[in-house]
Amino acid sequence: MTAPADQTESAQAERERLAGHRVVLLQTYRLLALFAICWLIRDHHVRQRVLGEQPVSIPEVQFFLTNAASLKHDHGPHAGMFVHDVDGNQIGYVVRTMPDASNIIGYCGTTDTMVALKADGNVKGINVRSSEDTVKHAEDVMLDWSFKRIWNGMTWSEVAEMDLEAAGIEGVSGATLTSMAVARGVVHRFAAGEGREAKITPQWELEDLGLLGAIVLGIFLSFTKLRGRVRARRWFQLFVLGYIGLISGDLLAQSLLAGWTKSGIAWQLAPGMVLFVAAVLIVPWGTQKPVYCQQICPHGVVQEWILRWRPKNWHVAINLDLHRGLLWLPGLLLGFVAILVMLPISFDLAGLEPFDAYLLTSAGTATICVAIVGLIASCFIPKAYCRYGCPTGALLETIRSHGKRDSWRRSDLGVALVLIMVATLRYRYEWIHNWLYDF
Repeated sequence: MTAPADQTESAQAERERLAGHRVVLLQTYRLLALFAICWLIRDHHVRQRVLGEQPVSIPEVQFFLTNAASLKHDHGPHAGMFVHDVDGNQIGYVVRTMPDASNIIGYCGTTDTMVALKADGNVKGINVRSSEDTVKHAEDVMLDWSFKRIWNGMTWSEVAEMDLEAAGIEGVSGATLTSMAVARGVVHRFAAGEGREAKITPQWELEDLGLLGAIVLGIFLSFTKLRGRVRARRWFQLFVLGYIGLISGDLLAQSLLAGWTKSGIAWQLAPGMVLFVAAVLIVPWGTQKPVYCQQICPHGVVQEWILRWRPKNWHVAINLDLHRGLLWLPGLLLGFVAILVMLPISFDLAGLEPFDAYLLTSAGTATICVAIVGLIASCFIPKAYCRYGCPTGALLETIRSHGKRDSWRRSDLGVALVLIMVATLRYRYEWIHNWLYDF
């Protein structure tokens, strides 16, 4: 009489064992596929930087040394270029921070800065030549003349020995990490010219501690009894909107993730942000809990408040076919981001998402429009942007485990397709680039 029961229990145990193996294999696939995509993008951009270095040109130098007519490479330790006028007289010297500063990451990328020195060896001025950081951040730095004049009149040795913290150097408002990366890059390059390396260590700021506090509190709200306490959640949401959204602006976004993938992780200038991003990626992968989307995203908080306060009769029911179609949009945007990152196309990824809109002083028009449209849509469709428009949310959902019942999902196929596309662009880049140019 007990044999059938024993067989049933044995079969159930075998099914649970196989389900556990399936979940492990799926989560391993998701992690390895995303790692492969990131590695291919990183390898591609390292290769492009090596093959496509941008030498300093005469017109650039003439901005500071108007009589510049020719440049001659310096084979000495400074490894810059002598600047000569039409008569062959040396009138100055120029040096660029790249590739020496290639490991110094701002908000989401490296910045190449040119420094011009007068004939007496004192700094004449600096100028940002190019940047892989967000367009708006780089523009803010280039337009801040008080920041760019910090080194004027200093000798090479004075710049090389400069202690930015002791000197009280502060970043440009709205572009702090980008400007501090420029400052570190200049000091690092001049120190390297004297045969020594500038000290590059993680720089902890109050903002970093705030981010760590946010992720720790968010995890507590997700895994403890606090998740059921409405008052605690409301106070935390006020903190998220006020500090993460309006003050620090350090939100998870495609511009940030794409920049780190291309240029490297900003562990020096933003160690708190690095740990923050690591946590919001690892927690859903290992625990099923979408901590960032549910607890920490300011735009999600505002949409939740709209849902709570809007009139009930504002709700609009979406046609099932339209609903299914819109569900593809976030994944398609992720694929679009991958294409933009791999091709030499100038596009500000911050404009695809609404997150920079919370920093009013640095928000672009496209970002503000996406934010407004998303919030208006949320008045009629619950959390409309989160469901139908957020590529970052789609990425976090892709890697999130769904427990023992997890199975191959549409997003897993999407990851495979993006991996194939990125690999194709990496290894057939020259052919595709030439085809696009001819077209």
